[in-house]
Amino acid sequence: MIHHPIVSVIIPTYNRAHLIDKAINSVLSQTYQDYEIIIVDDASTDNTKEVVKDFTDSRISYIFHTNNLDISAARNSGIKASQGKYIALLDSDDEWLPEKLDKQINKFEKESLKIGVIYTGSYYIDEKGNQIRKVHVPIKEGYIYEDLLRAGGYLCLSSTLIKRECFKKVGLFDENLPPCEDLDMWIRIAKYYKFSYIKDLLVATRIHNNQITNDSEALIEGIKKIQVKYNKELGKRPYSNSIRYFHLGNKLCHLRKRKEGQKYFIKAISIYPFCIKYYVYLLCSIFGTRVYMYISRIRRYFMTIRKKDYC
Repeated sequence: MIHHPIVSVIIPTYNRAHLIDKAINSVLSQTYQDYEIIIVDDASTDNTKEVVKDFTDSRISYIFHTNNLDISAARNSGIKASQGKYIALLDSDDEWLPEKLDKQINKFEKESLKIGVIYTGSYYIDEKGNQIRKVHVPIKEGYIYEDLLRAGGYLCLSSTLIKRECFKKVGLFDENLPPCEDLDMWIRIAKYYKFSYIKDLLVATRIHNNQITNDSEALIEGIKKIQVKYNKELGKRPYSNSIRYFHLGNKLCHLRKRKEGQKYFIKAISIYPFCIKYYVYLLCSIFGTRVYMYISRIRRYFMTIRKKDYC
C-alpha cells in the first residue's frame, strides 16, 4: 500500500544555492516527520540543482522550470505535484524552528473543521542567521476576511500550514500578482474558512537585498492590482476601501513620490472623510519628506509598543 505523506512542503527557489540548504535542513530537523519536500527551481542559473541533489533523503523531490515563470507559478507547480493533506509553504531564504509542523498538526487535530489555515509567529534574521529587528506575533484569527480586505497582509507566508481542500475550493496562486500573491490567496481562503494561529515564534524570515518584497516599485504595482481585483468587494465597504488607498498613499510617500501619494490620501478622504489620520498624513506629506518620515517613525514606535506590527 502506497503511503501518502500528511504534509507537503513546497519550497520555490531561484538562484539561492547559498541559502536553500538551510531551508531544507530546517525541514529535515522537524520533530514531525510525516512529510514530503518538493523543491521547485524556477530556472536557476547558479548551482541550486547540485546543492539540492546533495541531499539523499527520499522524501525530497526536485522540479526544474526551463523558463523563469515567477514565484507564484513555482508554488503552483509544487502544489500540483504534492500529495499531502496539508500544504506548507516555505520560501527558500527562510527557516523553520524544529517544532513548527508538530505544533500546527496538533492544533489542526484539536481545532474546528472550519479552520483552513494555521499560521505562527516569526522573527527576522540576517544572511548569517543572526536575529535582527522586530518580531511578528499573530493577533487575528477566526473569520478574518474583512480584516484582510481592510488591513492587508499580516501573515508571514512561510509560517502557514494550509488544508489542501482550500486550494480545491479557491484555486491556486494568481500568477499575475507578485509580490501580493500571498495576500490575494489569504483573502480568497478567508472568504470560506477560519484562520487560527500559534503565538510561538516558529519561523525565521531572512532579510537580504535579493528579495521581491524589497522591490518597492513592484510592491506598489502589486497593491494597485489587489485594489483593482477586489474593487467590487471594497466598493461595498467604504472604510476598508479608504484604508487601502491610505496604505498605498503612505507607501508612495515613503518612496518620495509625495505628489502621487497625496492623490491616494485624497481618495481615502473622499471615500471615508471621518478618519483624522488621513488628514494628518496628507498634511505631513505637504510639509515635505523629512516631516513625513519623522511622523512615520513615531507611529511605528508606538505600534511596536502595542505589539501590533504586521508581516
